Amino acid sequence: MNPAEEDLSQALDGEVGLVSPKDFRCPTPFEFASGQSIPEFTLRYETYGQLNDKGTNAILVAHALTGDHHCAGVQSLRDRKPGWWNSLIGPGKPIDTTRYFVVCANCIGGCQGSTGPKSIDPRTGEPYNLTFPSIAIRDMVRSQKTLLDHLKVSELYAVIGGSMGGMQVLQWAIEYPEFVKRIIPMATTWRQNAQAMAFDEVGRQAIMQDPEWKAGNYDADKGPNVGLAIARMMAHITYLSDRSMNRKFGRKRQEGKDKRNSFDIEFEVESYLRYQAESFINRFDANTYLYFTRALGYFDLASAYGSLDLAFQNLKCKALSIAFTTDWLFPPEQNREIVLAMLRQGIEASYIQLDIDLGHDSFLVDSPELFSLVHDFIAN
Repeated sequence: MNPAEEDLSQALDGEVGLVSPKDFRCPTPFEFASGQSIPEFTLRYETYGQLNDKGTNAILVAHALTGDHHCAGVQSLRDRKPGWWNSLIGPGKPIDTTRYFVVCANCIGGCQGSTGPKSIDPRTGEPYNLTFPSIAIRDMVRSQKTLLDHLKVSELYAVIGGSMGGMQVLQWAIEYPEFVKRIIPMATTWRQNAQAMAFDEVGRQAIMQDPEWKAGNYDADKGPNVGLAIARMMAHITYLSDRSMNRKFGRKRQEGKDKRNSFDIEFEVESYLRYQAESFINRFDANTYLYFTRALGYFDLASAYGSLDLAFQNLKCKALSIAFTTDWLFPPEQNREIVLAMLRQGIEASYIQLDIDLGHDSFLVDSPELFSLVHDFIAN
């Protein structure tokens, strides 16, 4: 660490500070739930804190659909944008990095350093594109377990995540019941309803109907950006709530913009969505978006295990499920059903519903009430 970096780390009191991603390379074949396989894979990940001698103080953070491994700290002096859950993770924070060893990996199939559709297939020397195997939530979890074995984690003190991350949390508890001690799924579901699946399909069609998609074989520097931008704008609307959008934007126009019958940006909410789309296409891969949204649709614990009760029959962990009143993508009742099924199996499980008005994305905001719940559950 150079002097400037040391100064920054010292200035960030209560923060993780400067972090660097690492790559875990597994040289052996990985078989997906579909039965397809790849000869090797890489997971990009970050860690914060120190693993204890027994390997028992690890907390795994699972990211959502468009998230990645960078969930805390800052990655460089030039780019000081903190990780997506920085407010929750760090010294003295609910996930206290002076006590716990925190791990977050970009999911297999991702586009932020982990092996995914845009990676090179070593067997052909060409990008996988749509020859990449179909992805299930279970595949994400099993590849993460390989990483944790490499890091010499002997058990998970806790697994936490929201949305698609919450699905991974549930799958972790099912797949490795002796390994996982506590779970905190947030704003999630045990299976998507038809409306959520429909939104994902519209997003996929926006990408696939873009002429630059080229059946998934687009150039790295010229992909289906228009389709991906539309998919992002539509999906982002589902992450918010009517209450929060009215409070933040209402019908306010941009200054100097009042052009009747104009289809240029006029209202502030339009400008916001365009900004979200532009920033998204600069960091996310279209094929990964297709694969991940399809994985969400495949996730159905009742179908996979015979019933939701049977899915949870072997769980050994404690559970805290957190839902948000304004979440209409994965509404509170879907989170409540998870806990009720666990209780029927004798699992020590609790359900909390918070009235935070940011919709589905409420699990990402700075909320003292949310932070207190996470802190108390983990520290108990």
